[in-house]
Amino acid sequence: MKPIAAGVFLILLLSVTTTAAGTTLSSDVSALKAIKSAIDPTTIPSYSCLASWNFTSDPCSDHHVTHFLCGLSCSADRVTQLTFDRAGYAGTLSPLVSQLTQLITIDISDNKFSGQIPTSLFTLPNLQTLNLRSNSFSGTVPPIISSLKSIETLDISHNSLSGSLPDTSTSLTLTRLDLSFNNFTGPIPKLPQNLIELAIKSNFLSGLLSNISFNELNQLEVVEISNNSLTGIIPGWFFLQPALQQINLANNRFTSIEILKPINSNLIAVDAGYNEIVGDLSVTFTAYDMLSSLSLRYNKLHGPIPEEYSRKTTLRRLFLDGNYLTGMPPKGFFDGKSWVSGSFGDNCLKNCPASSQLCSKSQKPWAICRQEYGGKGKPKS
Repeated sequence: MKPIAAGVFLILLLSVTTTAAGTTLSSDVSALKAIKSAIDPTTIPSYSCLASWNFTSDPCSDHHVTHFLCGLSCSADRVTQLTFDRAGYAGTLSPLVSQLTQLITIDISDNKFSGQIPTSLFTLPNLQTLNLRSNSFSGTVPPIISSLKSIETLDISHNSLSGSLPDTSTSLTLTRLDLSFNNFTGPIPKLPQNLIELAIKSNFLSGLLSNISFNELNQLEVVEISNNSLTGIIPGWFFLQPALQQINLANNRFTSIEILKPINSNLIAVDAGYNEIVGDLSVTFTAYDMLSSLSLRYNKLHGPIPEEYSRKTTLRRLFLDGNYLTGMPPKGFFDGKSWVSGSFGDNCLKNCPASSQLCSKSQKPWAICRQEYGGKGKPKS
């Protein structure tokens, strides 16, 4: 047999290399075409990722020269990530996105997508990160969202979604959930047990803080549920969740707060300001060893500021302004040894040193304090 000529061998080698590289699965290509077609072409800048999507080239080949410069990633012949740039893309998200069955990540945040989130999106079996943050999606989130068995991070904040909060309790792998800045209503449902971060602030949620919702969330570190319409008591068990570090319950309609003595608490920051909480300022907060920041401003607290707050060495921020606290604030805050910042103003305190930043805001007029305490002389020290 005659040896193969060098030129012929080179042609065969190039042919084998091209075949080894393969082509993107046809269903993935049709999905990508549908996704681009659903976007208003006038909102695709020439410098953007989507502008480089030219289907004369194979999306998952070695394409990073002239076509498919960014916006997607592949593994072999399958698309595994959609990560759009913040170019202001407007349009809808094609339901054919569900054909990309190997997707691990979808991030189309900070654009102008609108319409409903396609139900088919929630059938993707391998999806771990879904980020639709800061778009204009509307409608409700269907119960089928709980079919995302592999989901770990779900961020659909800053949209115009409405209805009840989605029941994600069966999505046991979910660790980060952000539903903030939408129009969700109703109570907080049962939450996934593996949650580490929860943000549902700035909605229209109502009802009580239920133990059923937060039961067995042993990994929960951050809770952001401010700016809603939640009512009733802030229960003591809420502060005792074992991994909890930061809590923001501000701007709701809570009327009371229960503080139980902690055991090995990791709690660092609590904000329950701008509610309707009545009663005395609990000294038990000072038993939380790591507590650094506490805000109970603009509630309806009465009585004195306990001396223990001025002796708590971990405390760095303390906002108690806008209540009806009485008496003289502890001298330990003003002896030059305290590092606490914050405000004690707009209360009914006596002799709060004007030279201190803590007292820079003036106290309430005596007539208002007198009326709050029943109109029978000065409030007690």
